[in-house]
Amino acid sequence: MPRTPNPLRICLLSYRSNPHCGGQGVYVYYLSRALTELGHRVDVVSGPPYPDLAPGVGLIRLESLDLYNPDDLFRTPSFKELTDPVNFIEWAGVSTMGFPEPLTFGMRARRYLKRHGHRYDIVHDNQSLSYGVWAIARRIPTVATIHHPITVDRRLAIATAPTFAGKLKQMRWYGFIRMQKRVAPTLKRIITVSRTARDDISREFGIRAARFTVAPNGIDTEVFRPARQICRRPGRIVVTNSADTPLKGLGYLLHAVARLCRSHRLHLVVVGQPKSDGAVERMIRRLGIGKIVEFTGRLDQAELVRQYARAAVAVVPSVYEGFGLPAGEAMACATPVVSTTGGALPEVVGPAGLLVPPADSRALAKALAAILDNPDLAARLGQAGYKRITTEFTWEKAAGKTVAAYRKAICDHFRVP
Repeated sequence: MPRTPNPLRICLLSYRSNPHCGGQGVYVYYLSRALTELGHRVDVVSGPPYPDLAPGVGLIRLESLDLYNPDDLFRTPSFKELTDPVNFIEWAGVSTMGFPEPLTFGMRARRYLKRHGHRYDIVHDNQSLSYGVWAIARRIPTVATIHHPITVDRRLAIATAPTFAGKLKQMRWYGFIRMQKRVAPTLKRIITVSRTARDDISREFGIRAARFTVAPNGIDTEVFRPARQICRRPGRIVVTNSADTPLKGLGYLLHAVARLCRSHRLHLVVVGQPKSDGAVERMIRRLGIGKIVEFTGRLDQAELVRQYARAAVAVVPSVYEGFGLPAGEAMACATPVVSTTGGALPEVVGPAGLLVPPADSRALAKALAAILDNPDLAARLGQAGYKRITTEFTWEKAAGKTVAAYRKAICDHFRVP
């Protein structure tokens, strides 16, 4: 990768950077690596869980109470810990069923940058959109990535909650959105990962479209690539469900599989694990498909590639996606893809997969049958998907567009034409 002249000193903020679950840790790892390979100096400032980072990328750990740590979930903090006002706010928020991490991470990031802000030319916030970021932006050129409008998650979570108490709980959990909708319009430059996300965020957050830079995510084709030595298994379907929420549409896929298994021998592999509330398991029992559904739990990338290699088809049943990394990763492995048209998924999949309306289990079942019953179609789609990802979705391109947004933000901040 050619190195850029006039390298920048970049501070990449990420309030939650789990490298094994969800898209934020993936985004931080690959973007920081690509920026470093271009010759820029990058520090990632992160709250727990902390990311895995490439060599040459700095990591600044901002400690928190980490109350969502699955190894010590909702622990009781010590009195000494609660004497820190930010810790107290975090504990109080979690205790009242809120999600305070974006707010409290921003406070801690502001503390750090009050002491060390002189080290950086640009601050890049990864979707915390907190009041602390608003304060940072007054002193240091700042951009933010918004992957998709979280307001969509909130509406769907409230709509699908089965009880009034459940709806109130979801409203409380998503209370941080009020802060984000206030902070985002104050930032001069916003990065997002698709045209669909740009248009939806512009409408939902009241930000002019001209202030956005669209920098689609890349796919690591050194990791996600065809595994020629592994044979695909007829009837094997794989879906990545790392974030088990209504937005991901797993329920619609389960209904599609229940319909399709009347005429086909199937095995559904769900990469991830269901929520502890048991709703997904109850649905599986009610549909009578328990014997053909397998949950893998957390997988490393090598095993995920093997799962794609064994699959006859990969499915992305999401109701909405701001980008759709699982679709891109499956396509990079030359696995044929069935995807909904939810959000930006058509921008990723394009003509290289079968597209169906979101929240439509009948359409999902029909598209899956079309691929399972037609090996030639499956092979053509697999090759088309591989070609599309390797030519159009690289992290080098994403980093280049991101740097262009950085330079515009620096000029805006100092009013340089």
